[in-house]
Amino acid sequence: MAKKHTTMKLKSITNSSDPADQTKQPVSKFDPSKFFGSIWIVLLLIVLMGLPPMVWFFWRIELGPGEIAILIAKTGTDLPSGQILALKPGQKGIQLEVLSEGRYFRNPYFWDWKFTKITDIPAGKLGVLNRLYGQEPAPGQIIANTDEFNKEKNQKGIVADVLRPGKYRINPYAYSVKLFDATSIPPGSVGVVTSLIGQGVLNTRNPANGDDLFLVSKGMKGVIPEVLDPGTYYLNPYMVNVVAVTLQSQRFEMSGKDAISFFTSDGFTVKVEGTIEFSISRDHAARITHRIGDMDDVLKKIILPRARGFSRIEGSKHPAVNFIVGETRKQFQDSLEAHLRKQGDTWGVDIRSVLIRNIVPPDKIASVVRDREVAVQDARKFTQQIEQARSQAELVKQEMLAQQNQVRVQADTARIRALIAAKQALSVQLIAAQRELQVSLLERDAAKFQAEAILAKAKGDRDAIQQRNKAQAAVLKTQTQALGSGLELARLELYRKLAPRIKSILSSDNEQSLGSVLWPFLPKMPNTKPTQVTEGTKP
Repeated sequence: MAKKHTTMKLKSITNSSDPADQTKQPVSKFDPSKFFGSIWIVLLLIVLMGLPPMVWFFWRIELGPGEIAILIAKTGTDLPSGQILALKPGQKGIQLEVLSEGRYFRNPYFWDWKFTKITDIPAGKLGVLNRLYGQEPAPGQIIANTDEFNKEKNQKGIVADVLRPGKYRINPYAYSVKLFDATSIPPGSVGVVTSLIGQGVLNTRNPANGDDLFLVSKGMKGVIPEVLDPGTYYLNPYMVNVVAVTLQSQRFEMSGKDAISFFTSDGFTVKVEGTIEFSISRDHAARITHRIGDMDDVLKKIILPRARGFSRIEGSKHPAVNFIVGETRKQFQDSLEAHLRKQGDTWGVDIRSVLIRNIVPPDKIASVVRDREVAVQDARKFTQQIEQARSQAELVKQEMLAQQNQVRVQADTARIRALIAAKQALSVQLIAAQRELQVSLLERDAAKFQAEAILAKAKGDRDAIQQRNKAQAAVLKTQTQALGSGLELARLELYRKLAPRIKSILSSDNEQSLGSVLWPFLPKMPNTKPTQVTEGTKP
């Protein structure tokens, strides 16, 4: 069967290869549409397989920490003349917005990009922005105007807002950043602010301060009345200038070349050395700083001229001797301090104290004055010695009186202590007697209660015995009545008590016992005595 089947297959193959049969089958022709369709499919597969690597390697923008990317559009509308940044979507050129840290994909045919670092403002610094695009500011204008809604209306120049310490994503083609130190006002000081922008005080009326040309209102150019308290401030140095002014007390030593000298009424020259302590009032710090200057200017222009002028006028009223001895020196110091305080209040200078340490007299009268002073000092010394002797005598007197008082006090103390001790002993004895009395009363009451208890118990025992005897008598009476007589009752009781022991009684060999009554009835044995019949034996 297998051979037959194989033969049939061979015949069929042979028949199919006949040329006559082949002429009957249709011949296939070349189809261009199918050929090009296959090519497009192959190309599409190649593109799909190559597109991800191409996007990853050529389109990818990888920004690490601290980096930004500036986008540059290769296609779009050309920028107007003079414009360096694309401020509208669809414009060609450098874009205003930047890409922050991260991963982005942009078509390199349409976009180009550049990497740069993030702007870092360190601690204690501030950054001032200088806008590089926008409209030109007006002549004399320092700060550029900013329009948050329409970037095209922004002006070139310095921006009012400053950058505090931190990191910022600033487009370097749009802004340049310049670092400045932050304004620091130390403790005990204030900051006087001078506005560098605004209307001039000579061209505009000052509504807050009237005709005052030294201080201006906000929005005007000049010194502002308000001062800054101690702290750190981030202020635009192109808009304001801040000067730290100390409010702490300052001391000036009037000695050497700075000592005050004046002529007295008798024509002698007296030199005064001392110390002046002063400070500036907070409310007048701005005015006095702008009008006078710093602390040295305040000292040289206000305090010292007035101190010297007052000293010359006041010193010419007294002779030289008065400044060496007497009360004139103290009066001169007080008058000078009062005068400086009054003059300083008008300027905002607070005079804390004025101290005259030394007054140098002229050499011509110095020796005379010294001798006089020595004599005065000796007189004072002798007077002090006399007073000391009097004080010593008074002290001895007081010590004797103190000893007498001490003895008197000790005697009074001993008497009072003895009286107190006697009273205390009496009180103790009274308390002890009262306590013994109370104890005796309690013992009496306890004995009384005990006797009553004994009597009550005895009465109860008596009643119990009577009741028991009555019960026993009633029982005997009943038994006597039942037996007929008392003799029968006695015989019954005898029999009742003898019955349990009748055997032992009758068998006893004691001559005094009841069993000896029966001995005569027992048979006699020679030379023998009657034997005792015990329980359990036979006679």
